[in-house]
Amino acid sequence: MPVDNRRIQGPEVSFPYCLFQQSDGRNKTNSNPSNLLTVRKDGRALLDHRKIYMKTGVVSQAKGSAYVELSNTKVICSVFDPREIPNRVEYSQHGELYCVLKYAPFSCKTRRAHQQDSEEKELSLNLKRALEPAVCRHEFPNFQVDIYVLVLENDGGCLAAAITCAGLALADAHVPMYDLVTAASLGVTGDTMVMDPIEEEERLCSQDVKEGQNHGLVTVALMGAHTQITQVWQTGSMTSTCVSDALSRLIQLCEETYPIAQRCLVKSVVNTISKKSTS
Repeated sequence: MPVDNRRIQGPEVSFPYCLFQQSDGRNKTNSNPSNLLTVRKDGRALLDHRKIYMKTGVVSQAKGSAYVELSNTKVICSVFDPREIPNRVEYSQHGELYCVLKYAPFSCKTRRAHQQDSEEKELSLNLKRALEPAVCRHEFPNFQVDIYVLVLENDGGCLAAAITCAGLALADAHVPMYDLVTAASLGVTGDTMVMDPIEEEERLCSQDVKEGQNHGLVTVALMGAHTQITQVWQTGSMTSTCVSDALSRLIQLCEETYPIAQRCLVKSVVNTISKKSTS
């Protein structure tokens, strides 16, 4: 197998650090889905979401950037100036978004490769589909905007965090937009719905415990001011009633996240104006 000599390689035989962590047993999550009815690993109720932290202007080399943190899920996004679409022969009246979502090698319990795998390519495509309806692409014809999202730590809901982070970064880069985009995720196992699941709960909801039972994950991206869904990504097997109920709950959560993103942008603008006035 070829080796990249430009990077520091880890030992050939290693073990995840989580195997050596001591546990008191109180927050231990059983593999039985029925345990979700009583306790979650982080102590939240089934329909409670994690606290969210947002900040813009974190990457000085980029035109616009943002950082979003959902407990142990940490995502950073960089947006760069529009540039001509490479190898384009015909003139396009609408610009394009070039989206890349990548896991950092240290972001997951299993070390990720430096090159994009199939999962990251699928998430990048969903990220692009979620952002395109919110961007005024006719304002930069025949040009493309580069959006790079890096997952620093993955503990579930990384696609939802990436969409929210990319929406903030686009606004911070002064890219013309119809509205901000926020996203949220929900897990389903049987008759139980788990809002904003962590990685262990996502894995549990992805398992088909009983034939014909609802299971899977749903992620929704929403433009809050217009109340328009830009993207729905669903995995697993669910009835139409279950999907409808999940969508209504996710829309409500996206609407709760929207004012937080607005305040984050207002704070960024106020800080920028204050710095210019003092200089």
